[in-house]
Amino acid sequence: MTNEPTFREAKAHVWKEDFAIVKAKKPMVGAFAVIKDKVETTVVIDQTKINDKDAIKAELNFKLITFDMVLPLGLVGFLAKVAKALAEKKISIFSIAAYSTDHILVKKDKIGTAAKALEKLGFEVKGL
Repeated sequence: MTNEPTFREAKAHVWKEDFAIVKAKKPMVGAFAVIKDKVETTVVIDQTKINDKDAIKAELNFKLITFDMVLPLGLVGFLAKVAKALAEKKISIFSIAAYSTDHILVKKDKIGTAAKALEKLGFEVKGL
């Protein structure tokens, strides 16, 4: 792969679970991702697994999309192109980068529109 993002033969997987983005007192068991900075702890978790005792605030009803491809660390503009295509459809995203790939969360009621926008970029969207 070059340093330019390409979506030919790219795949994106929509998880079946409904996710929440939680501002939490501490990490939660079973979380998909935990982001802990100097100010707060953010937990991305299947919303049926939220520990109410440790949740401060939660935003519910997100679908998680994983880009089923290895993204080199030197790749430039991948998420920018995805975000632009979704922004043009008035879809906000919450992004998470892992070592080898990226993930985004979109509101559940926007998943169909998001999938169509990704397909227009060239992605094969699975899991709907």
